[in-house]
This record gives sequence, C-alpha cells and structure tokens, in this order.
Amino acid sequence: MSDRTGIFAGDDPFVIARAWLAEAEKSEMNDPNAIALSTVDADGLPNARMVLLKDIEGGAFVFYTNYGSAKAREIDSAGKAAFVMHWKSLRRQIRVRGRVTREEGPQADAYYMSRSLKSRLGAWASRQSQPLGSRTDLMAQVAKITARHGPNPKRPPFWGGYRIVPLEIEFWADGAFRLHDRFRWRRETPEMAWEIDRLNP
Repeated sequence: MSDRTGIFAGDDPFVIARAWLAEAEKSEMNDPNAIALSTVDADGLPNARMVLLKDIEGGAFVFYTNYGSAKAREIDSAGKAAFVMHWKSLRRQIRVRGRVTREEGPQADAYYMSRSLKSRLGAWASRQSQPLGSRTDLMAQVAKITARHGPNPKRPPFWGGYRIVPLEIEFWADGAFRLHDRFRWRRETPEMAWEIDRLNP
C-alpha cells in the first residue's frame, strides 16, 4: 500500500510490532509490554485483564500464566483470544485477535528459570483465581513451598505459556483532529498471506 510509510512501513507485522515495543521501552515508565488480554467464558461473557507480554516471535505473541487461572481455562475452552497493547506516551496501540496454543516445552522452562526466586516460588504457591482466606494463608503456603522445593524450584506443571497466533493485527497511531492512522493486517488462517487495509479512524 503506497501510503504505508514511516512507522507503518514493512512487510512483516511482527517486525513492526517489535520495533514499536522497543520504542515504547524508551518512553513508557512502567511495563511497556503490558497487554489487556480478552477472553470469553463458557456463556460467552467477555473477560479482560492486564498481563505482561514476554515475547514477540516470528509468528506469535507469547505470555505466561497459571493454567488453573480463569484466563487459562477460558483460552483452553475457546482456543482464541484478543489483546490490545497501548502506549500513552507514543499515542499508539496494537490490537491482536487470533488462535492460541500452549507453550509447555523448553522455552517455558527457560523463561521460568529466568524469573526471580520469589516469582518462581509464588507461581508454585498461588492457586490463581481461586478464593483465598487471607494474605497470611498465602504467605504460609509460600513458606511451605520454599521448604519443599528449595532455592531452585523447577517449573510447575500447572504453569506455562500461551502463544497467540494472530489472524488479525491492527496498528493504530494518533492523528491530528482525531484523524488517526489505522492499518489492519488480516488473514483467514495462519498459513495464508496477509491482506492489508487502511481503515477509517
């Protein structure tokens, strides 16, 4: 598309997304990799929450969580999810919709081991999204886990990654007079080539 230049230029949306994230890392004070992840429950009721995106691969966006959490149960049931990544300092956002698969192999192990010890023990201790009597109960569970697993716990079998393979990616940048620039990359299956459209603001 002839007018897809500047920050929108390029033939690979994942390269563009990585470039935007790298730029945001210089200007966003807290968590430039935060995404608002949306799922739906068994009744079709939407759910949204903030999570941290951990990788933009050559064909997917990756984050990690407890597989017993509400988001994980909803993702496993639907096999699809969406998110928006917004950077107020840059006045840009990326919207993604797609299919989701688990990441439970060596990549998940490596990321888990890269986390702080407290975060690794916390992953073992928390029954994410389940009712909790008190913070004292949670800290007691952390103490038990610490005694059981020691200073080098392995990744819990109920904790790992999700890989969102997009069918749609939209890049949005603020424009004067609210005439924003929007480009949508869309495909019916991950094997197909992208179709790119400029959208009205």
